[in-house]
Amino acid sequence: MKVVLFALNGSWVHSCLALRCLREPLEREGFEVVLIEHTLRDRTSHILERLYRERADIYGFSCYIWNLTEMLTIGQTLHSLLPESRMILGGPEVSFATERFDRMPWIDAIVCGEGEAAMPRLCRAIREGRDFDRILEGGCPDTMRDEGILYRTGEGNGSILYYESSRGCPYSCAYCLSSATKGVRMKSTAQTLADLEAFEGIEGDCKVIKFVDRTFNANVSRANEIWQALLSPRFTKHYHFEVCASLLNEESFEILSKFPKGKIQLEFGLQSTNPQTLAASSRHIKPDEVIAAVKRIYQMGNIHVHLDLIAGLPYETYERFARSFDDAYGCSDLLQLGFLKLLYGTRLREKQEEYGYRCLPTPPYTVLQSHWISYEEMQKLHHIAEVLERYLESQRFCHALFYLDAQMPSPFAFWQGLAEYLAQTDEIPLQKISQPDAFRYLLQYARTLPWVEEQTLKAMLCADFAQHEHKNPPSFLRA
Repeated sequence: MKVVLFALNGSWVHSCLALRCLREPLEREGFEVVLIEHTLRDRTSHILERLYRERADIYGFSCYIWNLTEMLTIGQTLHSLLPESRMILGGPEVSFATERFDRMPWIDAIVCGEGEAAMPRLCRAIREGRDFDRILEGGCPDTMRDEGILYRTGEGNGSILYYESSRGCPYSCAYCLSSATKGVRMKSTAQTLADLEAFEGIEGDCKVIKFVDRTFNANVSRANEIWQALLSPRFTKHYHFEVCASLLNEESFEILSKFPKGKIQLEFGLQSTNPQTLAASSRHIKPDEVIAAVKRIYQMGNIHVHLDLIAGLPYETYERFARSFDDAYGCSDLLQLGFLKLLYGTRLREKQEEYGYRCLPTPPYTVLQSHWISYEEMQKLHHIAEVLERYLESQRFCHALFYLDAQMPSPFAFWQGLAEYLAQTDEIPLQKISQPDAFRYLLQYARTLPWVEEQTLKAMLCADFAQHEHKNPPSFLRA
């Protein structure tokens, strides 16, 4: 009996770890398993044709907030073409509030939570012609499964491969699905390092191993042991970890300081510096301590640092978010401005009416307004996020921003002003503005600021243009 496991990824550089978690348990039960991965940019007609050609007995769809709408369309259409095939949905986006799918009779079953045990059990029932529940709970084993890296020969062609050394999170943030499960399960240090060595033998152009662990350093000593081992030159990849800044100790800082530049990326969640907001979000951190730790890592100069903020959290007005932004700015290589999403299964979703939340009715359920922030203000923050992505995250304006950062009285005011200026200057989407025009608009906006010395900024912009565009700077930068 053939089982097709299907994923829609955000882009070609990504791969779906969930499919690989299910493959071996199904194969041990004697099923023929085929993995099919596409991206959201692929044409639906091509995806359908590829799935249809398999004529599988069972199709499993891996559902997330970024792909659920497309998955439902593809699944329903495939069912109309292959009515005898069974359609099974799984993944975080279908694991909660399953009554949403009651009026979709083409869905044969939904696997909630972890699927390594539930999916083979369901497929056995189908193979044997036995009855089964439409909603299956995956359960939560006491220990972490130990099945290696799950990628096989020929599957290393994405520039990012994913690895899971632990499941669960020690924290219970009210906006995060990790709060829906309790406890943390971890692979041993020895097994984790053996797995990371196995990535060295994967053929393909993989450059980054991204740990999907929610809090990699939940066990501080284990994290330090793994980082210490990764200093060895036998580990040649780049490694991305989500970590808790408050758990870093002096040994952590000492080990991390020894890495060659670019080998390690660390992502930290700050989300807000407003104590009332953090308390309402069940996020028990001390913002000053987090910022100090993140800044210490950043100032080492050898580790690429991401720092996250979330707009739309409880009790955070537009003005108070501006303060959180200013508090966090300059502490990292990348300041990621995210937006609260009211995910099914989270406590903030349950408080939607109490907090006056209005959000998109379909995935990704992005918050549009609340008691504390208006729709117009949230849209202003979205525009600022787009400008940050173009100018800060692209890292194509490093010299200019190095100069501007040292001068600006308020980082938030600067980026808000640039966003407003661009909105007045050009009607086309920011992403479609040419690179020379992006330089020109930054210069024009900066001329309106009394603290900017134009010739100094022009020199910095010329350096950026020459470095990243590989051509002579345009005349408006040289004049």
